[in-house]
Amino acid sequence: MTSLDVITIGRSSVDLYGTQIGGRLEDMGSFSKYLGGSPTNMAAGTARLGLKSALITRVGDEHMGRFIREQLEREGVNTRGIVTDPERLTALVLLGIRDREQFPLIFYRENCADMALCEDDIDPAFIAESRCVTVTGTHLSHPKTESAVLKALRLAKENGALTALDIDYRPNLWGLSGHGDGENRFIASEKVTAKLQSTLHHFDLIVGTEEEFFIAGGSTDPVEALRAVRKVSGATLVCKRGAKGAVAFTGDIPDSLDDGQCGPGFPIEVFNVLGAGDGFMSGLLKGWLDGEDWPTALKYANACGAFAVSRHGCTPAYPSWKELQYFLERGVVNKALRKDKDLEQIHWSTNRSGDWSTMRVFAFDHRIQLEEMDGATNEKIGDFKKLCVEVVDRVADGKTGYGLLCDGRLGRDALDIATGKGLWIGRPVEWPTSRPLTVEPQLGEDFGGLMEWPLEHVIKCLCFYHPDDTDEMKAEQEAVVKRLFAASRRNRLEFLLEIIPSKVGAMDETTAPKIIQRFYDIGVCPDWWKLEPFQTDKEWAAVVETIKKNDKHTRGIVVLGLDAKMDELKASFAQAAKFELVRGFAIGRTIFGDAARAYMRDEMSGVDAVAQMTEKYASLCAIWDDVRAQAGLGKE
Repeated sequence: MTSLDVITIGRSSVDLYGTQIGGRLEDMGSFSKYLGGSPTNMAAGTARLGLKSALITRVGDEHMGRFIREQLEREGVNTRGIVTDPERLTALVLLGIRDREQFPLIFYRENCADMALCEDDIDPAFIAESRCVTVTGTHLSHPKTESAVLKALRLAKENGALTALDIDYRPNLWGLSGHGDGENRFIASEKVTAKLQSTLHHFDLIVGTEEEFFIAGGSTDPVEALRAVRKVSGATLVCKRGAKGAVAFTGDIPDSLDDGQCGPGFPIEVFNVLGAGDGFMSGLLKGWLDGEDWPTALKYANACGAFAVSRHGCTPAYPSWKELQYFLERGVVNKALRKDKDLEQIHWSTNRSGDWSTMRVFAFDHRIQLEEMDGATNEKIGDFKKLCVEVVDRVADGKTGYGLLCDGRLGRDALDIATGKGLWIGRPVEWPTSRPLTVEPQLGEDFGGLMEWPLEHVIKCLCFYHPDDTDEMKAEQEAVVKRLFAASRRNRLEFLLEIIPSKVGAMDETTAPKIIQRFYDIGVCPDWWKLEPFQTDKEWAAVVETIKKNDKHTRGIVVLGLDAKMDELKASFAQAAKFELVRGFAIGRTIFGDAARAYMRDEMSGVDAVAQMTEKYASLCAIWDDVRAQAGLGKE
């Protein structure tokens, strides 16, 4: 029985995309790093659409190779078929968006890892797990990689699996032009045509642009090219025609391409054509492998291609299944899809990685509370925060669902230690106790400091906001939160908004829902909410309903502690744990207060401080797990 829907085979690289739009690649000043390589893009694209996908390739034994493997795992791609090559580097590609017609790129593929793929890398048992094997044309360009591809195709056929080819013709990857000609999509070559035609009989589905069928068919007349391919292959042929959409042929090729089976296209603004074909192929494979008819499969493909051409990057542009369904149901509202706020919110929120359905967070992002303790110095506070990271490490013990809140001003060393461990990490940006809200100076007046943050860090903003505030106070605070939220998305960082209205005014059961609704109304959609504990089911239900009404894909809520005693926290946990949207807690002084005061006065060693805080943090984690289980929502 198969456990995979599709295995893709071939190129795998890191794409370095120029972030400046409209300039020459020579003049790019900064780059964003994404997954790259057609099969790699397709593995991620199909996984986002709900298929169980895997990739067979090689990557280098270095940072970029590990990035590819780890990012694919975040996307839900099976990576068992990825071989780490100790002798070769992972391929790189530099890309840019010059204007609406020019998209320069340079392939750095000299003796790269993926071109060392060989027959030994093709595991028959792994191929047998998939109901489809998909390959791309580049790996037919070299005898060694071609033999690996042909072995996989032969095994697939023996197992009764489907096979697909994306022609993916890049002349300079076939040695037909120089390194500076990466943008060129067509150079006629009898040798390439002969090589392709010798393999086309292996496939059930062949996909390409008109130019790619030119090379596969050996003619620059599209009908004649398709007919030449048909002579050697009974596959369904899907021809991509740019703005005209795409067309499928299951039998004889008619006199006009317009007479094939078509799916609806989408009138969108072209921003970036790079990677559009891989997005198209992802949607096509989803429809094909789900048993949809060709017009439906082409509709999926055209929509996924539309997302790709309207966004920056290749894999990051591809939609989730929920996003695709939303788009197909609602249609095009803004032809520049990347500027469609509703669509972008769904894109962002349904493509986040990581399972944070349980949140056991030790919050030691406190600054003033520690600075005011007897004996405290910045150095002592920094050392103490490193002890707090040790506490989280001990309690988590490699398990998921644990995290911390730590600042970057007094706790920079602690953050450095914590990063990369698989923990949830939140960082405060507000100046402590500020009202109206102001941010830490290190963030910069334009919040440019966020550019320096690791992508796994979450922006945490505490805002002392109340519905009874003056209009001036509301406007000033809202403006800062809106700017922070916009900066979080620009820098690909998640955003946690903490509100504590009880510190500035009276509260009733409508206070928190009013505040939450107000922030949604002004366009702020936090990934996380950090809220005070409420005393009744009615209060919690109103809050949960407000959030769900505005954001069906929110990460959820964490409950704060406000230095409460253990018994009080247990009661508040029991109340909150009844609601699935409440993922857990973010508690600080209850855990570290006593230890911090003694440590700052040199009355407690670091070892003893860690022991005391570990006991308290572990107790809180156990309490949360227990009340969650009692609420019938399970225990991780």
